[in-house]
Amino acid sequence: MGQKKIRITELYIYPIKSLRPLSVTAAQLRREGLRYDRRFMLLKVEADGRYKNIQTAYFPECTLFDQAIDGDHVVVTYRIPEKPLINPPTSEQSTALRVPLSPAIDGLETVDIKLFGSSTTTYRMGDPFDAWFSSCFGYPTILVYIGDNRRPVLAHSPRQDRPQQEQGQSWLSSVTSVLSSYLQQPQAKEDEASGLNFNEAAPFLVTSKASLRDVSARLPEGETMDMIKFRPNIVVDEVIDDSSDEGDNGSEPLNAWDEDFWAELLVSDQHRLALTANCARCISINIDYDTGRPAEGEMGTVLKKLMRDRRVDAGNKWSPIFGRYAFLLPPLLLTNGGRGEGGGGGELVADVAVGDEIEVTRRISDRDVWAWPK
Repeated sequence: MGQKKIRITELYIYPIKSLRPLSVTAAQLRREGLRYDRRFMLLKVEADGRYKNIQTAYFPECTLFDQAIDGDHVVVTYRIPEKPLINPPTSEQSTALRVPLSPAIDGLETVDIKLFGSSTTTYRMGDPFDAWFSSCFGYPTILVYIGDNRRPVLAHSPRQDRPQQEQGQSWLSSVTSVLSSYLQQPQAKEDEASGLNFNEAAPFLVTSKASLRDVSARLPEGETMDMIKFRPNIVVDEVIDDSSDEGDNGSEPLNAWDEDFWAELLVSDQHRLALTANCARCISINIDYDTGRPAEGEMGTVLKKLMRDRRVDAGNKWSPIFGRYAFLLPPLLLTNGGRGEGGGGGELVADVAVGDEIEVTRRISDRDVWAWPK
């Protein structure tokens, strides 16, 4: 029997925030998020002319929009549900919209937005994009683009130093690790992790299939929870490596909710992710993605089921937790084992793919506490 390893099993990007995700086999991690992830956002035009962020929890009809990348465009299509939300359906709902991934911003109207309390200036794409989305949604809608602007991270930015004692280390090896980190690793500037696109609180969201199986076990027989309802970027699971003859080598199994205590991951022996906060869940996980409406039956009660035992973050005591927010760290230049030589300066990027091995290199003994400003 092969050795059990934790690997990336799914990767998702959301070029336009709140629409259905795009599943990819490979992706580039950047400081602000995955390449092409959440570079656009939709806003509803209210009767008084103000704008309201279109987010899945409050606009479940977002789940009826598919997106795919074709060259230098994202192609958006609409799924007309069996019971249409607009009857009769509009002609635009049967067409595809092509949105340039890197549009020119010269001459575009600017729109100030605030998302999760974090503000930035965006660029209104205008027609035909606004008109197409307005027709599909059935109410005035605009599409905005973030360009090179970023939103500040208000809490949970990763520390570049390591704690004085890590799980499974002696005090001597811990001190050695800290000194090694300071001497061998380039120190990040204060604002290096401060930029977000339209992701809410961190560049990446990491989730575990073991925890998803625990959620599905709470549902009636024959029903399973779909991971896309949790809207992750990186999904991991325990996989048996049939090419290995080493057996399980005493490796610990991946259990549900283990990720609550993950502090740092190593991807493919070279890329580092700091996991700094828990992701609190809301009514969006109760949405039926086929109807664009709140789900009926037991699928419509998943949030309530998780509230029984997953309200485990003292800073978010009324919301159940599923998944961990993550930031990309500079690679280590050297380690005691001599693995993972990193680059020096320049843009921080990491190419990852489905199948890449994940190693949990640091754990915390107590869960992180949510501290993002209300």
